[in-house]
Amino acid sequence: MLLDRKIVVIMPAYNAAKTLKKTYDEVMEQGIVDLVILVDDASRDETAEIAAALPKTKVFVHDQNRGYGANQKTCYRLALAEGADIVIMVHPDYQYTPKLIPAMASMIAGGLYSCVLGSRILGGYALTGGMPVWKYIANRFLTLVENFLIGAKLSEYHTGYRAFSRDLLERLPLHENSDDFVFDNQMLAQVVWFGCIVAEVSCPTRYFAEASSINFSRSMKYGFGCLQTAAEFRLARWGLRSSRLFPGKPDEGGR
Repeated sequence: MLLDRKIVVIMPAYNAAKTLKKTYDEVMEQGIVDLVILVDDASRDETAEIAAALPKTKVFVHDQNRGYGANQKTCYRLALAEGADIVIMVHPDYQYTPKLIPAMASMIAGGLYSCVLGSRILGGYALTGGMPVWKYIANRFLTLVENFLIGAKLSEYHTGYRAFSRDLLERLPLHENSDDFVFDNQMLAQVVWFGCIVAEVSCPTRYFAEASSINFSRSMKYGFGCLQTAAEFRLARWGLRSSRLFPGKPDEGGR
């Protein structure tokens, strides 16, 4: 709890048994998290069993692997059903430090922002943290194009460390988004579409064997999906096409 706001951390999980407990411990050390919701996307290891033994944790297991985006849809739905005022996504692979949870939550609880990202690019931590050079170059290229087409000024669109207010989550048409990795990108574009100013905090990250990552071919598919999302956003803003991802008219105000 922070400023009378219920804080729920969501963990979209897949084969995270080796790093889950360490991530969870650091999440709870922050002292403000009321509940952890872990959604296991049909892991082949003991992720769900380990999570079930953790205090203040609710576990939901997909009966089959539905994809990263589908996992998040379940996460957000369950968090809102539990009465969350602030929802923070933390990957259970320990790639992002949970120590930023109080800072990110306070920016929302104080009414300054409705969306806060933990950026690997701000502060120059990406390469020093072990991000492969080809991923860094792709990140910078995609972000440049997306900022141009979407009209935002984010340091990156591809971080998995995110915090949202309840009000914002209830406005976003998340059910229209992909069940795959491009869900992340579509969600941020929707945040901008609804006139929300996105805050960013510098976040050191770790790349190691147990950290989740997608291979080159899936990264290529993700990259083209990001470009398609940005182009669809621009066409919808110009009124040249209707879009289920970006309904109605864009809100250029808001918080």
